[in-house]
Amino acid sequence: MITKLLPTPELMEQPSDTNNQPMKKTTKIIAGILSIALISGCAVVDVTKTASGFHQPTNPNMVEILKTVPARSFTELGTISTVGFRLPDTAKMHNSIRNKSAALGADAVILTEEGVLPNNTKWATGVAVKFQ
Repeated sequence: MITKLLPTPELMEQPSDTNNQPMKKTTKIIAGILSIALISGCAVVDVTKTASGFHQPTNPNMVEILKTVPARSFTELGTISTVGFRLPDTAKMHNSIRNKSAALGADAVILTEEGVLPNNTKWATGVAVKFQ
């Protein structure tokens, strides 16, 4: 015996969620990629712009990595966070931070915290600054 299933009135009245499907799928894909990157040990540098306005990008080779607050006056451009660099790769971590912060127009990055995770990879946070 073959029966045909018909939608109930409740199902027919529900709004379509098809417009959100691509966004949900994209979000899941991005979350999956980030999870794989963190688990597999890939290094990640994240920059969040906090200043208003626009600053011309600077030369990454000229961006200073500082461990203390400089005596010069400066404007904060954004926050920097990084994770996943192997212990011997401090120079690579600093160069990645320089490249990302130079795009904001930073003259320097003040590293405010650093540490080592249980999987023996480094993490660091800091602030990208523009000297006045």
